[in-house]
Amino acid sequence: MSAPRPAVTIDDACSVIGEAGFGPRAPGVGLELEWFVTRDGAAVCDPELVRAALLASGPLPGQSKVTFEPGGQLEISALPTLDGPSAVERAGLDAAEVMARLAAAGLRCVASGLDAGARRHRVLREPRYRAMEQYFSRQGCAGESMMCSTASMQVNVGFRDDFDGQWTLAHDLAPFLGAIFAHSPLVGGRPSGWQSTRLAVWSALDPLRTRPVSTKADARNDWIRYALDAPVMLIRLPDDCVVPDQTLTLRQWIENGHPAGTPTPDDVGYHLTTLFPPVRPRGWLELRVLDALPHPWWQVAAAITITALTDADLGARLAPIVRGGAGLGLTAAWWGVHDPALGATASQLIAAVVPKLAAAGYSEELIATAYEFAQRYPYRGRSLADDRLDEFAASGALAPTPEPVPTPTSR
Repeated sequence: MSAPRPAVTIDDACSVIGEAGFGPRAPGVGLELEWFVTRDGAAVCDPELVRAALLASGPLPGQSKVTFEPGGQLEISALPTLDGPSAVERAGLDAAEVMARLAAAGLRCVASGLDAGARRHRVLREPRYRAMEQYFSRQGCAGESMMCSTASMQVNVGFRDDFDGQWTLAHDLAPFLGAIFAHSPLVGGRPSGWQSTRLAVWSALDPLRTRPVSTKADARNDWIRYALDAPVMLIRLPDDCVVPDQTLTLRQWIENGHPAGTPTPDDVGYHLTTLFPPVRPRGWLELRVLDALPHPWWQVAAAITITALTDADLGARLAPIVRGGAGLGLTAAWWGVHDPALGATASQLIAAVVPKLAAAGYSEELIATAYEFAQRYPYRGRSLADDRLDEFAASGALAPTPEPVPTPTSR
């Protein structure tokens, strides 16, 4: 909560930011999956209804945390594990249970990076989301679309010993991964022109809090500079939040204050939760570039991303292949693998990573699925987004087929 007098200096803030991003944490890998919930093809945006159906039988078997995004999108956050195969298995266990429990209540989940149907509106009423909506509304309608109509898959990986190299590699990899797994080519009932409209929506938001972090120095100082120079979205009060009338960076708030108060160390930490770059450090690396993906392709995306970022030898091989990729975010979102240079590099990336999945411990079934994905999509210069466009052209379908409901013997 903000203080009535200066509570932190710039040096204090640097310590808080650096520790929050790169302080020591237990090693681990985690996945976060999001879906839109429907009933008979119509959107269901009531979190309490969905929560009741989902948790009536108790917690999920893998203990994933269940939360909701501002537009009612369902999210599960799997508990971290020590390696990629365990992370995929744990998230898969709870994802299957989600599908089964919701189906029993007449509900289904749809995996897509963006809801291409009717415009969604905020259903969560917490002060944070009200303030976020107010902040982004000054910049157009992209903020509401991001909050209420997008869904993603987030991959979290612990730091390697060489986290500066891993940090740079993650930024260079991110656009290629976004292109390879693009899955949101429709918006407002028609094709948008983008392979990943979700990434396009993010690019239209406040660039000082959503653009990639510069990787010109070392990871810790890259992040500190980014956070200090990012605008403050909200200032928390005892029972509400205030959105600054004018642009106020964290650095300016510390040095000059604000009528609502000056920041405490807790405010500096909270500010970090309002920053949304494609790669965000939180004691581990969050990869935030993947559209929500259907089963089983989300497992392939997770395995490829985790292996690329946790296998140091593979990372050294990938670094020159993807070097400079951090600046290709918009190209990846618009063209995807259809861009000749980006598509060729994407194929090289897949060809380097997929053969490493066996040594990483992934199942034969998942490895076979990864090879199938490679042959069906990047090696042919196609994407899941292209399948969506084909379905739309043939039938006018705005959403993919709902996620499969497992039988009791397959769960």
